[in-house]
Amino acid sequence: MIRYLSFRLLLALPALWLILTMVFMLAHIVPGDPVAQMLGEGARADDLRQLRHTLGLDLPLPVQYGRYLAGIAHGNLGESFRFQQPVLQVVISHYPATLELAFVALLVCVGIGIPAGLFAAQRRGTSADHAVGVFTLFGLSVPNFALGPVLILVFSVILGWLPVSGRGGLPHLILPAFTLGAALAAILTRMVRSSVIEELSSDYVRTARAKGLSESAVLFRHAFRNALIPIITILGLQFGTLLAGTIVTESIFSWPGIGRLAVQAIGARDYPLLQGCILMIAVSYVFVNLLTDLIYALADPRVRFE
Repeated sequence: MIRYLSFRLLLALPALWLILTMVFMLAHIVPGDPVAQMLGEGARADDLRQLRHTLGLDLPLPVQYGRYLAGIAHGNLGESFRFQQPVLQVVISHYPATLELAFVALLVCVGIGIPAGLFAAQRRGTSADHAVGVFTLFGLSVPNFALGPVLILVFSVILGWLPVSGRGGLPHLILPAFTLGAALAAILTRMVRSSVIEELSSDYVRTARAKGLSESAVLFRHAFRNALIPIITILGLQFGTLLAGTIVTESIFSWPGIGRLAVQAIGARDYPLLQGCILMIAVSYVFVNLLTDLIYALADPRVRFE
């Protein structure tokens, strides 16, 4: 197990380095001067030059890149231009909000996708199965940036049931979590349906039915349990997608997470903060995928890592 974890972590390091390099290069290639935004349009040339030297932005790009990698190796992600605070401190202060939203959205996804997939698999080819198919098609067709404003208009503006934006209690979570989880629930529903249908056609299911087991016992104790591996795989990928895909949803609902922070960093040309946000998202994605592999062993004893 330890050898397997070490091997996976070693494989993740080149991916993280490539992501950091791409973000660093793209952030510095995009037009815009962070120093001019910090001091304003009426700033003197000497002031611009002095601040650029203080921030190290007058150095050649390879030198800045080398300093950035050296800082990461020592646990220093730099200082945010906008907040005038260490990037690690700013990112960590916003990370719990993104984690909370992603976790609740995953619960929405599981709460809709697994029951709907089992329902469709048990009634394969019927009108109920076709109705679930229409639901999944709708969920896959409507993007977050369209679904979010519609939900705000209906449930916040017209009905007045839920708050429009911000982070607070459970009412503030419902709309952004459903916006994030709806499309993923459609994907999960299709995965559960196809996996369970495949298991229901297996020999051991026919044997269980011949022994007189009830249809619910066959479905939940046998078919669904043996279909868990692909379902866990898609759930792990979806949770990583939720952590990386909250940018649009957090911006729509003014949710104070890493996604919205990254958008603010792009607008302010805050290179260190943007790189810190992307690094946190990438590390989270790698960790979630590693955790998914470990859960395989709990779901299926046949899985071995050595």
